[in-house]
Amino acid sequence: MSSRRLQMRWHLRQVMATRGIFATSDMVPLLADRGIHMTRQYVHKLVTNAPQRINTDLLAALCDILDCQPNDLLEPVALQAEQARTGTDGHTEEGHGIGALRPIRATVRRPHEHSE
Repeated sequence: MSSRRLQMRWHLRQVMATRGIFATSDMVPLLADRGIHMTRQYVHKLVTNAPQRINTDLLAALCDILDCQPNDLLEPVALQAEQARTGTDGHTEEGHGIGALRPIRATVRRPHEHSE
């Protein structure tokens, strides 16, 4: 059984590149001009990692700087999340019922014994 989960993909770096902005530090003064004051390190983190949350003022400033829409920066993607199988649901990965599984006899050997 699987369930559907949404994840947001973050395209800030790609949109910046299409606008000719390659250095994350170039964004710091552009954001400051729009009232968003961030450290160079935080801007770098914002560009290189998808944020868990984003302030709407920051999103608006990014869209203004990059002349884009929010959907150019954020893309919802549906993921299929597999539920863990317990082995008691009656199916194995091959699709057989659990009754089709048979143990394999093990051979125990002592370290000084060699198989031929």
